[in-house]
Amino acid sequence: MPTQAKDAAIAEITSRFQDSSAAVLTEYRGLTVAQLSQLRRSLGAGSSYAVVKNTLTKRAADSVGHADLAPLLTGPTAIAFIAGDPVEAAKAIRDFAKANPALVVKGGVVEGRTVDAAEVTRLADVESREVLLAKLAGAMKGNLTKAAGLFQAPLSQVARLAAALQEKKEAAGETLPAADAPAEDAAAAPTTPDTDADAAPAASDD
Repeated sequence: MPTQAKDAAIAEITSRFQDSSAAVLTEYRGLTVAQLSQLRRSLGAGSSYAVVKNTLTKRAADSVGHADLAPLLTGPTAIAFIAGDPVEAAKAIRDFAKANPALVVKGGVVEGRTVDAAEVTRLADVESREVLLAKLAGAMKGNLTKAAGLFQAPLSQVARLAAALQEKKEAAGETLPAADAPAEDAAAAPTTPDTDADAAPAASDD
């Protein structure tokens, strides 16, 4: 790849890291173009799923302070760059991987922190926004100003606050009120896969 093209590719990957709330690194070996396009759509508006070159991605990751991603950048790599709530994206990736075992989650970056594959899975297992808000509403005992703000907060932030309140309550010998039965999360499953996978650098290393 010519130097100018390499520089452009590094700049594009760097920009995606900077503009995304999360980036999940995966191995896509064995998946078809239609399946990759289906996964991309399930991530939500504004998100993308792109095949990347490991050598160029290492340089981009290093430039934004994530040099520790280097051990994950081996083999065929594609990255889900998330524009919205990382929890919802993690759920979509988890559900897709259940239906398509060829997708392997390696780890990634969530809200500025490097995480491993296990933490991506734990993020996907966070309770739904409705359940967490029901618990928080009881814990706040009628503080409507705080409750209203949380309806606009990212789900990951709500989850962290719920956990903190739970620990505080348990330390005081109390428990948070039980929420109504949560609705099960369902993966977005488009019925007609397209073939317009995101344009990205070739997957092979230099």
